[in-house]
Amino acid sequence: MDKVKIALQYMLPKHLISRIVGKFAAAEAGWLTTAFIKWFIKQYGINMQEALESQPEAYRTFNAFFTRALKPGLRPITPDADIMVQPVDGAVSQLGPIEDGRLFQAKGHHYSALALLGGIEADAKRFAEGDFATIYLAPKDYHRLHMPIKGTLSKMTYVPGELFSVNPLTARNVPGLFARNERVVAIFETEKGPLAMVLVGATIVACIETVWAGTVTPPTGKKVFSWDYPTEGPEAITLEKGEEMGRFKLGSTVVMLFAKDALDGFANGVEAGSVTRMGEPFARIKA
Repeated sequence: MDKVKIALQYMLPKHLISRIVGKFAAAEAGWLTTAFIKWFIKQYGINMQEALESQPEAYRTFNAFFTRALKPGLRPITPDADIMVQPVDGAVSQLGPIEDGRLFQAKGHHYSALALLGGIEADAKRFAEGDFATIYLAPKDYHRLHMPIKGTLSKMTYVPGELFSVNPLTARNVPGLFARNERVVAIFETEKGPLAMVLVGATIVACIETVWAGTVTPPTGKKVFSWDYPTEGPEAITLEKGEEMGRFKLGSTVVMLFAKDALDGFANGVEAGSVTRMGEPFARIKA
């Protein structure tokens, strides 16, 4: 059955399906939207008591529900200056060192930082011998992404690609998954060197947004395209630790790349398969 599921992903028109679903997710369809939200809550066991608006009727579109805000104070940010925090609610897929420019995806599968970052060699070199972490956001999770550490945006890159599912089954069976899918790469300058936040699209992910640019995709492009941002002066975009930096409209994955010697190890209990909650300790910053 697993082989059938993977084979179907290769065969189906993933972009077309995703855009159709995206149209519905953005539609104000009244009772139909509310009915679907109620079904989704029940199907995935979503805890609506955490949401700022707990009633399904409060959301005019499915997208508004999916990117729902949480109640204030529900995800406190670990204040310790020597700790990076978890950027999202989800589960760690993989983490560890970037070895010979390659990241571990799943047993038998690696992919290159160069491919992940859109083939831009200068960007990939900044993370040579650094560390990475991949976090999967399931449909039930809170879908706003936050900063693990204070950073100033220096570059954003849109990378076209496929829209395979990014669930654990697909990660185990599709080579180079995260470097094949459509994605948005945001590079920040931090006190410990560059930080890359790679927002990976997936099947029926209707939209990837950032707080500074709004919707980056769709529409889907055909070429890699980059934007450079000033890191000093009044136009510099600096986000504090724990501040929102982007959103997925339907679930996906974020891959983080850290510079060499930025980390002094991951926090206790943070390992492949562990649950993440935004704001909790993620990694220790190297002195």
